[in-house]
Amino acid sequence: MLHETAESLRIAFAAVRANTSRGVLTTLGIIIGILGVVTTMTAANGLSNSFKESVSVLGSDVLYISRTPWVHTGSFFDFRNRPRVDLKDAQGLDRSLSRAAVVNPTAFTRRPLKYLGETMDNVDVVGTTDKQMRVSSAMPELGRFISPYDVNYKKRVCVIGRTLHERLFDYADPLNKTLKIGRHNYRVVGVMEKQGSAGFFGGPDFDSQVLVPITSFASCFGMANRDLDIAVKAPPGERLEDFEFEVIGEMRKIRGLRPTEGDNFAINKMDALVAMFNNVMGVVVLIGMLITGISLFVGGIGVTNIMFVSVTERTREIGIRKAIGARRRAILSQFLMESSAICLAGCFVGLGLAYGTTTLIDRLLMPASISPGIVLVAVAVSLFVGLLSGLIPALKASRLKPLEALRYE
Repeated sequence: MLHETAESLRIAFAAVRANTSRGVLTTLGIIIGILGVVTTMTAANGLSNSFKESVSVLGSDVLYISRTPWVHTGSFFDFRNRPRVDLKDAQGLDRSLSRAAVVNPTAFTRRPLKYLGETMDNVDVVGTTDKQMRVSSAMPELGRFISPYDVNYKKRVCVIGRTLHERLFDYADPLNKTLKIGRHNYRVVGVMEKQGSAGFFGGPDFDSQVLVPITSFASCFGMANRDLDIAVKAPPGERLEDFEFEVIGEMRKIRGLRPTEGDNFAINKMDALVAMFNNVMGVVVLIGMLITGISLFVGGIGVTNIMFVSVTERTREIGIRKAIGARRRAILSQFLMESSAICLAGCFVGLGLAYGTTTLIDRLLMPASISPGIVLVAVAVSLFVGLLSGLIPALKASRLKPLEALRYE
């Protein structure tokens, strides 16, 4: 059996080499299909890793209280009658919750930033407190973060993201430099480490934010008609689901809601963003795989047609091999190996093109790489398409009768 397999492989590869140009044209569909499979899986993995890395700064044990939910199917008008989340809500929660819980209010606005001759428009300005460091996993890369002293005395200091460090200061030392936020001067005291973006659903780009004490934020930009978000970190060892009920109960007390009234605020968690991202990515990957499947199907039909032509051209050869004792399984394996070899050749070309595409994605868009698992999937898919495409022609060849095959002109 090993001898028959080796012989079938030798004959199959000899046949492929003898018809190189025809094989190249045949494998175009396979090449495009494998390129689609690998690129889709690589892009999906890259997006998933980038998103999870970015939203990890939100914290898996943190609840975010806001006027509207992050993920909802209705319009904003469904929540227009809700009262705004303000500093009084944050102060009430800070007093009523367990001492081990961390309550950190944040306010947002957009303002132009200017340093010497460099200007950036519509930059996210975040008013926060020193407790941000206990809520988020992100840390300053240079300098320090906002201190309690900065918050208590309304100091005009700021911490900038990596993108702002690059664009405004060209990676030069920004510490103690004066940055103009809107019409107000702020002193840079720190630079945050790279955090990425949660902008898949309109979320912030953390690397393009400037963070200031919420007290100086209020005095410079005002708090009237402004929604706040309140981040509440659960005490160590407490289940987030249990803590969520406690937070809802305290917020209802602060808002003076009766038992029959519904909540007029939203509790948001990182899980909601991750679940929605997974749903969206599932649809994207499904569409990508559907298009790829069509390409592989077309490529498989091309391989089947070529294999039928090959069987027809080599009918006398099949007859001679059978006449001198070749078994049906030897003929069957020969043509199956030939169709598999054609598809594998297309697979390797497709992998080469996918490697180039992935390199471009990695340099221009996001971190991406072809993992060994993706390569194995591509090879397995190619072998499956090759075996499936060559099955009917191989069966036809194996069932030819020696006398009829030898008479074939």
